[in-house]
Amino acid sequence: MEKVMLAAHFADLNFSTMNVSFAHLHFAGGYLPSDSKDWRTIIPALLVAVCVVGFVGNLCVIGILLHSAWKGRSSTIHSLILNLSLADVSLLLFSAPVRAIAYSKGVWDLGWFVCKSSDWFIHTCMAAKSLTIIAVAKVCFMYASDPAKQVNIHNCTIWTALVAIWAVASLLPLPVWFFSTTKHHAGVDMCIMDVPAVAKEFMSMFGKLYPLLVFCLPLLFASFYFWRSYGQCQKRGTKTQNLRNQIRSKQLTVMLLSITITSAILWLPEWIAWLWVWHLKAGGPTPPQGFIALSQVLMFSISSANPLIFLVMSEEFKAGLKGLWKWMITKKPPTASESQETPAGNSEVLPDNVPSLESPTSTPGKEKPGSPSSGNEKTEKAEIPILPDVEQFWHERDTVPSAQDNDPIPWEHEDQETGHCD
Repeated sequence: MEKVMLAAHFADLNFSTMNVSFAHLHFAGGYLPSDSKDWRTIIPALLVAVCVVGFVGNLCVIGILLHSAWKGRSSTIHSLILNLSLADVSLLLFSAPVRAIAYSKGVWDLGWFVCKSSDWFIHTCMAAKSLTIIAVAKVCFMYASDPAKQVNIHNCTIWTALVAIWAVASLLPLPVWFFSTTKHHAGVDMCIMDVPAVAKEFMSMFGKLYPLLVFCLPLLFASFYFWRSYGQCQKRGTKTQNLRNQIRSKQLTVMLLSITITSAILWLPEWIAWLWVWHLKAGGPTPPQGFIALSQVLMFSISSANPLIFLVMSEEFKAGLKGLWKWMITKKPPTASESQETPAGNSEVLPDNVPSLESPTSTPGKEKPGSPSSGNEKTEKAEIPILPDVEQFWHERDTVPSAQDNDPIPWEHEDQETGHCD
């Protein structure tokens, strides 16, 4: 009861007074005491909407990728996109709800462990996504360099790369874990960054290097690979097959580049708020509470934007979504003819197994006896009903052929019959 009364007391404080009293505090875990009831309602509502849209979209992407792997059509790009989607689902499932609860309250009542691990977990997932984008850009360049050649990367290598990505991503934000803690300040519990004086210089350096390692350098490397990939796609091939593969490669590059640019734009406000808070000088202007909260919402909205881009720009994901929906309804795997159908331009997500657009040549009417088409014809004939009278007529005609049909010289008999009539 006391905590509720204190929270109401904080809500009634003047905004300028709050800025002066809390200017020296560095809040963590999404805790941000606000005097505006509107912000405490709008921000959680936006986060809930982002969670619903992003969770459904990423589940669709994960389902499509797992369904493709079950049918034996997995690839390196598929594995990396699956890693991105799993990171997005983790953020939307574990971090965004914590942020929504923290923004809606005036006190921190989620416990010490959640305070200590909340920011670290978010930064781990976002760093893993950033490093995965570098790997995606590298594989995209390998495919664009020679679209007709399969990019064969062993499964052990892929798993090793993914484990290394998550290991590095979990180690980089460890200082955030060390110095996040709960403190009783101004009569209420708060989740803040409590940096001792001996670690001030280290954390100041960390505040500058961390955005460089997690945001700037990965974006620079990914842009470099995508730029080279796009340059390779501009070269025209001499053969029709090479031209088609280059078109597929260009579509893949544009889609992955859109993912990278969208993530960079939506993540940029969070880094502006990060640098502003970590290098706030005494007496300097503090970042507006609305800007900090909205930057967090934009960062989480990346997890909703990625699956939408995949499902809109990729014909492979569109076809996969239809196939997955059909499979979920009928619970039957698609036939061989359906699984071999490849819509035009849909192979941008399957660079490792580039299907040939040139189907095996076949001449109508020359199917082999054991071919599927002959089997279908037999089935169709078996399904056509035959009336009893018609069947008897043809049976008698086949068993008792007429003499005229067996006569080798019918024209002489015609003359004899004509003379006889005369």
